[in-house]
Amino acid sequence: MAEALPPSAVRAEPSAEELLALIFRYIARIPAERDLDRLLVLFADLGRELVTASSCTLWLIDRERGQLWSKVSHQLGRVTIPLTSGIAGEVARSGKAILLNDPYGDPRFDPEIDRRYQFRTENLLALPIMSARGDVMGVFQAVNKLTPEGAFNPRDLERFQLAATYTAMELEAAILHDEMENSEREIILTLAETGELRSKETGQHVNRVAEYSGILGGKCGLPADEVERLKRAAPLHDIGKIAIPDAILLKPGPLTGNEMETIRTHADLGFEILRHSDRRILKAAAIIASQHHEKWDGTGYPKRLAGEQIHLYGRIVAVADVFDALGSDRCYKKAWPHEKILDYLREQSGKHFDPALVKIFLDNLDLFLAVRDRHRD
Repeated sequence: MAEALPPSAVRAEPSAEELLALIFRYIARIPAERDLDRLLVLFADLGRELVTASSCTLWLIDRERGQLWSKVSHQLGRVTIPLTSGIAGEVARSGKAILLNDPYGDPRFDPEIDRRYQFRTENLLALPIMSARGDVMGVFQAVNKLTPEGAFNPRDLERFQLAATYTAMELEAAILHDEMENSEREIILTLAETGELRSKETGQHVNRVAEYSGILGGKCGLPADEVERLKRAAPLHDIGKIAIPDAILLKPGPLTGNEMETIRTHADLGFEILRHSDRRILKAAAIIASQHHEKWDGTGYPKRLAGEQIHLYGRIVAVADVFDALGSDRCYKKAWPHEKILDYLREQSGKHFDPALVKIFLDNLDLFLAVRDRHRD
């Protein structure tokens, strides 16, 4: 998050050429950003620079709670206020812009936030952010003009309106995308936990495997969005087990050869369940389901892939899944001691597991143990 500019940072108004360059710079960056928090930072940066303000806050409305909340505030960070409070509340309720160069002289202004954060609002500009349907989604608020005049003017109002209009369009798309992502995440976790519960394992197993996979992916140098995709997809690694008969899946003792062959079909079954989706997360999950039992030396299943023939996602989840499975009680075994698990990982480096991933795992063992402790059964 960008820091607020100090009141002493007096600046001249940007020229027409500078404003145009500024607008094009943000128009190029904002549509490519799908993370809501980072997107809101960009909106606030754009608003602040367009009107040469010290800080900019983007308030969003939570009508159920009767609140305005700020995910982005250059000056204040995250703040929640009543929908009836102050200038932001007035704009949210009325849907009309407010420009104040003497806020302490206006009865609508609430100085509580200034007092709470030891800040002084000298002047402010607030505009409603309107949805395509004409509803107020939030409030864009700029505080403390930094030009030598030290006051907002009608031209600032026009520029800020430009930012608010553009923000509204992008914000609606981002919120819809965020809601879809959240729904997809919930569906995936519910489906994964259902599969684990059927095999008498806990939902914490899939949470731990997801976290371990994310750590390994990040340490491998995967970009943040791909790490997130891997974390969301990893819980579905054993989804094919939902098609395995209970008599085999829940058998307390050793499996016969035929039973083992049946269990091993869960990799192909999981792939078949997931492969038809066009969603990137489910495509990743299909790869993981199919390949997380392949082994580095080519002795795994179902395709006997070897080395880098195995997708990185499959190699990562193989390490994460085995580490967690060995450390957990199952219907057919008791949890292994910690040192025995680590010895197994070292012994299987270059055989079962990608040796580079084993090294990363052991070099960052404290991170994995912290996840294990945080998500205990």
